[in-house]
Amino acid sequence: MTHIEYDKDGKSFRESRASVPLLAPEWRARAVARLNSLTKPLGSLGRLEEIAARLVAIREEERPRCTKKVIFTLAADHGVTDEGVSAYPRAVTGQMVLNFLAGGAAINVLSRHGGIEVVVVDIGVDGDFGEVENLVHTKVRRGTRNMTKEPAMNEGELNSALGIGIELAAKAEKEGNTLIGTGEMGIGNTTAASAITSVLTGWPVAQVTGRGTGLDEPGLTRKIEVIERALEVNRPDPSDPLDLLRKVGGLEIAGLTGLIIGAASRRIPVVIDGFISTSAAAIACALEPKVRQFLFAGHRSSEPGHAALLEFIGDTPLLDLQMRLGEGTGAALAMSLIDAAAKIYDEMATFSSAGVSEASA
Repeated sequence: MTHIEYDKDGKSFRESRASVPLLAPEWRARAVARLNSLTKPLGSLGRLEEIAARLVAIREEERPRCTKKVIFTLAADHGVTDEGVSAYPRAVTGQMVLNFLAGGAAINVLSRHGGIEVVVVDIGVDGDFGEVENLVHTKVRRGTRNMTKEPAMNEGELNSALGIGIELAAKAEKEGNTLIGTGEMGIGNTTAASAITSVLTGWPVAQVTGRGTGLDEPGLTRKIEVIERALEVNRPDPSDPLDLLRKVGGLEIAGLTGLIIGAASRRIPVVIDGFISTSAAAIACALEPKVRQFLFAGHRSSEPGHAALLEFIGDTPLLDLQMRLGEGTGAALAMSLIDAAAKIYDEMATFSSAGVSEASA
């Protein structure tokens, strides 16, 4: 079992947030010039070229590589599950953590396929794992509080979760990772993400709330009512993303928010998974708009609120496979595309080096 040290007073988070850089246009221009010199018609590789140019600008490297990739899958429970918002019991969160560690989940299969490391983090599971190997143990508390009755977290818990995310980004950099993916596991977390989405975007709760783990029609109606009640009880401030996150968010969402900001401050591109991960990305972008430059939306979830969040962060997903699993599965698939874009940029011959005639003016 692995433990990490993290800042509990929010200092490391504030420092990382303040140090997110602005990308230099000259690096992007340099990348475009090389792309235009490769043995292909101009722009013929479409979004792969845009990905490659962004990688160069993010990393400020002539030939950025994505050969060392990691997905952090953060797990936490939600007190709001007491209100019957999920088709599955809360115990499934802990059971799935063990499945991740055993290598039997979808994220494990897709990550093995893509040569991606998966790091599983207990940031708030309502259960104990003892001396389970390979689990990063950073439990802030055993799940959030029931947000229909009180804020999901207090300020200290929020700061701890954000600090854990910052330290995970630092860990990734120290270990030489040049591409980070976000993943999560938590029964009830689509309820938290829907609440965040409604407040950030201004969309009605009913329009951004889906069936999650497979609710029937009465269950979906109850879920919408629960979210509306939580927003009425807590009255999160739409102009204060941290107030919103503390009152109706989740520990894994807060941890991912810290991870995203920590990665951006270290010039590491981040591949966002689905609805839950994008709710964290949206909070991060609301806190520091420069974070948007470092994000790649991995896929479009079939959860209805995801479209609103993608519009909010201003990104078009790389894939649309009608997935809604989470765990980091969409990010794993998209990371292979980003790796391919980097290899195209690095390995293709130029017209000059290959002796191929360029198009006439």
